[in-house]
Amino acid sequence: MFSKKNIAKAKKIKILLMDVDGVLTDGKMYYLPDHKGEMVEFKAFHSLDGIGLRLLNQFGIRTGIISGRQSPGTEERARQLGMDYAYQGFLSKLAPLAEILKGTGLKEENVAYIGDDLTDIPVLKKAGLACAPQSAQDEVKKVCDLITCKKGGGGAAREVCDFILKSQGHWKTVMGYVETAHWPQPPKAPMKVVIYSNKSVFKRGSVSGSGSMPEKRTTKGSLGASVLGGRLIHPERRAVRAGCGNKGGK
Repeated sequence: MFSKKNIAKAKKIKILLMDVDGVLTDGKMYYLPDHKGEMVEFKAFHSLDGIGLRLLNQFGIRTGIISGRQSPGTEERARQLGMDYAYQGFLSKLAPLAEILKGTGLKEENVAYIGDDLTDIPVLKKAGLACAPQSAQDEVKKVCDLITCKKGGGGAAREVCDFILKSQGHWKTVMGYVETAHWPQPPKAPMKVVIYSNKSVFKRGSVSGSGSMPEKRTTKGSLGASVLGGRLIHPERRAVRAGCGNKGGK
């Protein structure tokens, strides 16, 4: 992980983007009925990842998710962690990446991305620092610079966060927070939420047309965040257990 090449790449990182299922979670999904009898999706997130992502915020490194699925729980978790972006419903993830780069003025070399499945490969190939959890598909690992020791949902994202912080020389400050038990709260900014759908019924607003990016119509969420788009409806993807590997081939 701590190769000179990867450290040099990590020093340029100004934003960390990631998939959700299989990265921030172990990929398992649970369905339980709500008070109306409708099935609701539940996921489990690891607290280790949360602290690491919050620390990135503290040092001015933006964070965000680009997921092929849509889940209210995912959006809430992203909001709790102070993420800057929450793109959901994008099986093709290049369009969200392009929009983020255009909006921030950042370059591809400034982006770190964590992915575990085939739909993440196009973004991983463009990212300045391509990362995968130990549980990622073998094809994904082959295009990555960094493969974590931990599996998705078990602190893999935290490993990447710590590696970036250490490479950029922030770790001494982090340990200072530990010694003094003082954890500064980063300034809160509205989170950009973009949800893509090809259907006409939405939870919060609407989009029209087809293609990789929706037409954007902005409304305000209950917590003041900009909300774009509506509800994702797409076929269920089959979960596949991944094998383990040691190093990437990028």
